[in-house]
Amino acid sequence: MTTVYDVPAEDLIEALAETLAEEEAVEQPEWLAFTKSGADRELPPEQDDFWIRRAASLLRKVAIDGPVGVGALQTEYGGSKQGSNRYKVRPKHSADGSGNVIRTALQQLETAGYVETGEGEGRSASADGQALLDETAAEVLEDLDNPALERYA
Repeated sequence: MTTVYDVPAEDLIEALAETLAEEEAVEQPEWLAFTKSGADRELPPEQDDFWIRRAASLLRKVAIDGPVGVGALQTEYGGSKQGSNRYKVRPKHSADGSGNVIRTALQQLETAGYVETGEGEGRSASADGQALLDETAAEVLEDLDNPALERYA
């Protein structure tokens, strides 16, 4: 049986994003055009499918690391905050990712039935979410093993 660990993360997230878009399980909020994806960013995300990709990435991350809270995911999706450090004398500092983006995407995944919340533990993948991940991983592995694909030829 193929699991999340058997396929490359990038390919799995891409295929999972397509599945979530077809099912219309998650929906991009109106405020996304005006918000940043983290304190270390200057502009909102430029990808058209940012929201669905982030939701797919969160579902994978929750399945692998779960139960996990929003704070830990903020650290995971954060980055390096340089600021206007012209001479690079100060030590580097890290900045967290946007908690509102992560929390809202997780709430949408909960509504769709792919993520569940444990009392005081954080969020983890539900049985339906794990099944979706495993089915998608099997499809991705099958596509990767198929030599007739033009993408990998």
